[in-house]
Amino acid sequence: MEVKNKIILALDVQNMESALKIVEDVSDYLDTIKIGYPLALAEGLGSITRIKKEFNCNVIADFKVADIPETNTKIADLTFQAGADALIVHGFVGGDSVEACLESAQKQRKEVFLLTEMSHPGASRFLKPAAEDIATMGVEMGIKNYVAPATKLDRLRKIREIVGDDAFIISPGVGAQGGSAKKTLQFADAAIVGRSIYLSESPKNAVKSIIDSIKP
Repeated sequence: MEVKNKIILALDVQNMESALKIVEDVSDYLDTIKIGYPLALAEGLGSITRIKKEFNCNVIADFKVADIPETNTKIADLTFQAGADALIVHGFVGGDSVEACLESAQKQRKEVFLLTEMSHPGASRFLKPAAEDIATMGVEMGIKNYVAPATKLDRLRKIREIVGDDAFIISPGVGAQGGSAKKTLQFADAAIVGRSIYLSESPKNAVKSIIDSIKP
């Protein structure tokens, strides 16, 4: 997946009107939007369909899918049918559950991002001990796309070492959670930014500032 300016907007707002205004404001600078549960639960899967149609952007559905294979297949099928280009899937549920999402993606020519470790402090208790095994499992399964935290650069660097330079890593936690876009992009292919953009008085200016910060 190509990501313009190496920045992904995490659009965690809860109504369509706000979502459309924000995406329109940043559309000259960003072409990849991550839509999670806040917008999808408030406005339905049609929120993905509408944003994809109106802005012709990449849409990553951040549903952190983590269920049995049969349920994962249903979630993935519905998400891809709504227009999502990619789906974020938890790895801790095991290879069979991840494989169900991969099979759905392959049928519809879409992509899966394997979540190795999350960006919040609490992830250190349970996800951190498993993150390297999750990444290794992903490599064994032939997965090319991963999620690893911008707030823990040592962990991000370790995941990069495991998945290799050819893998594509997107990294959440830049901005409000304390991660630095420039430092993150030493190891990740794209930085995910949410509140620092969508809560700004001018999302466009916020994005421009982030882009300026990662210039050499």
